[in-house]
Amino acid sequence: MKEFLKPYPAVFPVPALLLTVYDEEKKRSNIITIAWAGNVCSEPPMVSVSVRPTRYSNQLIKKEMEFVLNIPTAEMIREVDICGTVSGNNADKFELTGLTPLAAQMVKGHWIKECPVNIEARVKQIINLGVHDLFLAEVLGVFVDAEYLDSSKRRPDYEKINALAYCPERYVVTGSVVGRYGFTIKED
Repeated sequence: MKEFLKPYPAVFPVPALLLTVYDEEKKRSNIITIAWAGNVCSEPPMVSVSVRPTRYSNQLIKKEMEFVLNIPTAEMIREVDICGTVSGNNADKFELTGLTPLAAQMVKGHWIKECPVNIEARVKQIINLGVHDLFLAEVLGVFVDAEYLDSSKRRPDYEKINALAYCPERYVVTGSVVGRYGFTIKED
């Protein structure tokens, strides 16, 4: 028998990402941990992120209209948690965590060097959903550390990256591939 639960954000797991956005006034990038995020279109490639208007990064994204999504490894869990619990308005999170900023290629701001995947994006639309603003952004470029590419050199090696995901109030690891798309209709 299934139990009814009142509505809440029940989809899980969701990615645990580090979003960087430039702060023109402070001449540095801020980092915020994002879990309400995902792919939303293939052509053109687009992503979405939701950020509360009360968050410091929300206002920065609205000013710059661009950001970088950085995919951390499971080994970065401490830094991911810090970036989600400390306000960048009061602290330099690169300094606080020891993470390394690298200049982005197509947007103003920085990648996180320690993250094996960095996705640069430009905001196309903002939709207020209530307690969150939804930022729909076009992917401008995907940058992957060579050591984390799969054998085809066309995609990240998902098992090697061992990415973090978020389930309400818990971090989980995604590093185990259990099948490939279409395996039920064709042999691997």
